[in-house]
Amino acid sequence: MMTIDGSRKSGSGTIVRDAVCFSAVTGKSVHITNIRARRRPPGLRPQHLTVIRAIATLSGGTLHGDAVGSREIRFTPGNRIRGGDFRFDIGTAGSTTMLASAVLLVALLAERSSRFLLTGGLFQDFAPSAFHFQNVLLPLLHRMGVNATLHIRRPGYVPGGGGELELTVRPLRAPLRPLLLTEQGSIQRVEGIALASHLKQRRVADRMADACETHLKHEGYAIHIDRLYDEPDNPAFRSPAPQAGAALAIWATTETGATLGADMAGKPGRASEHIGQQVARMFLEDVHTGAAVDRHLADQWIPFAALAQGTSRVRIPGVTDHVEARLWLAELFFNTPATIEGNIVTLTGAGISARR
Repeated sequence: MMTIDGSRKSGSGTIVRDAVCFSAVTGKSVHITNIRARRRPPGLRPQHLTVIRAIATLSGGTLHGDAVGSREIRFTPGNRIRGGDFRFDIGTAGSTTMLASAVLLVALLAERSSRFLLTGGLFQDFAPSAFHFQNVLLPLLHRMGVNATLHIRRPGYVPGGGGELELTVRPLRAPLRPLLLTEQGSIQRVEGIALASHLKQRRVADRMADACETHLKHEGYAIHIDRLYDEPDNPAFRSPAPQAGAALAIWATTETGATLGADMAGKPGRASEHIGQQVARMFLEDVHTGAAVDRHLADQWIPFAALAQGTSRVRIPGVTDHVEARLWLAELFFNTPATIEGNIVTLTGAGISARR
């Protein structure tokens, strides 16, 4: 059983999620201590708990210490990863995109295709949005050989949650391809979605989009943002969000295949115009670094590259503690060498297409 100190590197829930996912993929049992020791409150939160229970279900594994607030868990994966239909509910506004990313990684090595209905928060601070997952992360992973789709069935916001995602995943028949993205290339067009739920009278989606478009057009970029109001008669979603909320996301793909996006959720006291301007600024900040991926993708590609056959090289906006944590765990579980030179991360994958 591998022992992982959860207070190292980022000291975040990322360590718990990745360690349990990597355990299921490799068949190596794991003992995680000092979980989120430097966070307040420390220990497992509902969103982390849902992830590790979901992975245990997929792999037929056993968990000890799985409770909200727990600072120590033991996980022993089962002898196979099964596919099928699954429902997982975080029960709070915790990030469903983090949950989706975790089950996606493991379901790639399942015996058959999987369909997940995931309930929780879709748009919140400190986590990439469902729009980013759909329009930025998944297209990048498709280039590596991932066959998966994500559909937003119902928006969900802080503090109530209640959003619902549907994720379908087809298992790999061959190892993932490495990711080679070291040159940004020129941006031809920026696209986006401005979503507002139960806020149509205040024109929140229009105001967010207008502010973002004005800022980027001033910088010389062609941009178009769709305005979407979540109302009962809108066919875009199965049902409206259970509470008012808003979110803005933009993204662009360059001539070299570089993918960059930015997003922000609304919250009480946060003006629509501020959201639009801030999303534009974050996008431009990442573009001006010369990176080939944005600040969210900077670490999101790493677990998938750890499974790939070959060496990935990616220019990121900057090295964060999440980047260092995910590279550290990949090396521990897969013996995959990784280096960071400036803003270029190099990672040689283990070439896995079925559970070891």
